[in-house]
Amino acid sequence: MRQIKIIFLLLSSIIMNNFSAKAQAKEEVLFCYGKLKPQSIVGYKYVVLEAKHYTKADITTIQKNNVHVLAYISLGEINAHSEHFKTLKNNTLGKNENWNSHYLDLSSSKTVVALMLIIKDLLSDGYDGLFLDNIDNFSTYGKQKEHKEYLIKFLTKLRKEYPKLFFLQNAGLDIVEDTNKFVDAVAIESVATNFTFDDKKYKLRDEEDYKKYIAKLKNINNKYNLPIILIEYADTKKLYDAIVKRILSTGFSFFIGKIDLQTLPNYNK
Repeated sequence: MRQIKIIFLLLSSIIMNNFSAKAQAKEEVLFCYGKLKPQSIVGYKYVVLEAKHYTKADITTIQKNNVHVLAYISLGEINAHSEHFKTLKNNTLGKNENWNSHYLDLSSSKTVVALMLIIKDLLSDGYDGLFLDNIDNFSTYGKQKEHKEYLIKFLTKLRKEYPKLFFLQNAGLDIVEDTNKFVDAVAIESVATNFTFDDKKYKLRDEEDYKKYIAKLKNINNKYNLPIILIEYADTKKLYDAIVKRILSTGFSFFIGKIDLQTLPNYNK
């Protein structure tokens, strides 16, 4: 009987630890580009928002309940529906059909000046820093790989202008050796999952590919002491649970949501 009790207690402990870890991981990161009530954003370590939906007072409210509140900005592309498209549309280098966006020309001084003004305006609302999107565009296989040096120049300028703010790099793992001095953490999308745009299908990534991906991320984490944030996409609770089971042991912070990132994730059903 004593042995059965010990086994029961051990199993209960494992279940409770897994449940606690899931809850903690779920609540640690939020990405949302839709409009949320500021009071509904509570208890996150990292919050990434589309600034156009929020006032300075909103950001103050959100900061009271969270650690790092970051504004979204792309350093590689400008969406055709962006409020800043008119400002930047004449300094672009082609179109990304997946997102109806246009590649920015960072070699142009006009682009740099315009981006810095946009960033200054964003940060005037009190954000703790920025989520820097589309960094992978400048990596080895990116559409803007020839402009990597201009990205580094821009990041150098940005860090000099805002030495104390928090910058979260999205993707671009193979140029972290160049960018690590300017950012405070690295986010990466679809490590455990592999959303395909052609058929708009949510699914898990191949196990071997996943393991190689995680090994690469752990190496970056150890070498540059940069926190890693996984951004995963799921459309069902079954897939959500499979993702959590897969990535929980990595120790990385993670977010799981729908591909459009417009609402608070809800996988209770």
